[in-house]
Amino acid sequence: MPTPPYRRRVSRSAVATLGAAGLVALGAAPTPAAVGDEAPPSLALGDIKPITGVRPGSPVDLPVTVVNNGTTTVEKVWIKYTATRGLAFPEVPSNCQNQYVGAYDEMPERWIAICAFDEPVKPGVAYTPRNPFAVKAEKHAFDDEMWVTVTDYEPSPDENSVPVRGTAPEIELIESPTGGTGSKDRFRVPVTSVNSADYEVTGAALRGKPGDTVTMKVTFTNTGPGWVWSRPETPWTSVLVTLPAGTSVVKPDFYCKPKGKVYNCGLTTRPQEHLETATFTFKLKIDKKVAGAKGLVALSNRKLPFDPDKANDTAPITLEVTGGEPGATEGATGGATGGTDGGSGSTGGSGGGSTGSTGSTDSTGGSSSAGGAGTATTGGNLAATGSSSPTLPIAGAAAAAVVMGAGTILVVRRRRARHDN
Repeated sequence: MPTPPYRRRVSRSAVATLGAAGLVALGAAPTPAAVGDEAPPSLALGDIKPITGVRPGSPVDLPVTVVNNGTTTVEKVWIKYTATRGLAFPEVPSNCQNQYVGAYDEMPERWIAICAFDEPVKPGVAYTPRNPFAVKAEKHAFDDEMWVTVTDYEPSPDENSVPVRGTAPEIELIESPTGGTGSKDRFRVPVTSVNSADYEVTGAALRGKPGDTVTMKVTFTNTGPGWVWSRPETPWTSVLVTLPAGTSVVKPDFYCKPKGKVYNCGLTTRPQEHLETATFTFKLKIDKKVAGAKGLVALSNRKLPFDPDKANDTAPITLEVTGGEPGATEGATGGATGGTDGGSGSTGGSGGGSTGSTGSTDSTGGSSSAGGAGTATTGGNLAATGSSSPTLPIAGAAAAAVVMGAGTILVVRRRRARHDN
């Protein structure tokens, strides 16, 4: 079966809103309410009961009976068969046109066959195809349905694809030996196969340092073998994403909405078909390092009757933060690094030495006492911090030597002044 085009994801409410339009697309437009004693349609179908217990890969027995409730003979009739994607038409008769229609408007892909019968249908007589129209359950069949419609005019094909005439032997209508009655010109026929569908989520492994923005991708996949049509009555699930501690969202996936501390990511029909994957992408900022920080991806509904394996309904999101201290923000981490980094300390010591050098220069021909005093004060403050930089004691000793030298020169000058007097 061809792969249908990609469709956008929408919310469950949108699926429900489009339900009526979808039924029309399947040939199931609701019949107007009866007014008074409105007569049944001239052409009608005998009751078709739901079909259950179908084995994937096996044929589906679809009994069809046509009844003329009118008073005149109908010279030509058409029967339209519509089947969802788990069912197929393996042999289409030459008096039928077969049409594959890809998914659109939240309706799944489907097959449509319109068969024309030239045999007159007399009033009060029931007819049935000599050879039943062939229907087969595919390996991914699970919760499907068919629509069967009878008309006295040729139904229009779906405008989204081109019908192809069948090549199998023609089928014809013959009088039913058992007779029959009919009151509706269309039937919805549920077809349930014995199958399962395994839902699986995957997490992510993130790595970076505080302040980094990283990309996180988590996925949802139906690994099959059955497909799931996300109708309003189908047990629903979405993907819940819990972020690792110490991160914040820069940009969430468009289809994920915050719900407290958790992001709820919606699903629609397409990702729930067999082997279809939905990927949700987040941009996260690593704010700080938190020891053992982990996130989680999980299905919102883990009690799905068709999902036999619950072990893959959750998956971890791991985060490895390089650098920084647990619980430290980006700014605090930067400060701690500066205080303990030997290179940064060496730079500070070099600055102190430079100041001392200026004082030493002044001592030989300038205001050396001011320079010496300033350097001594700075050296004292650095020593009080308990810095481990090996350059600081040397700078302090140099400053002390300068002070001592300046003091000696001052004493000599004062003595010379007294002697001169």
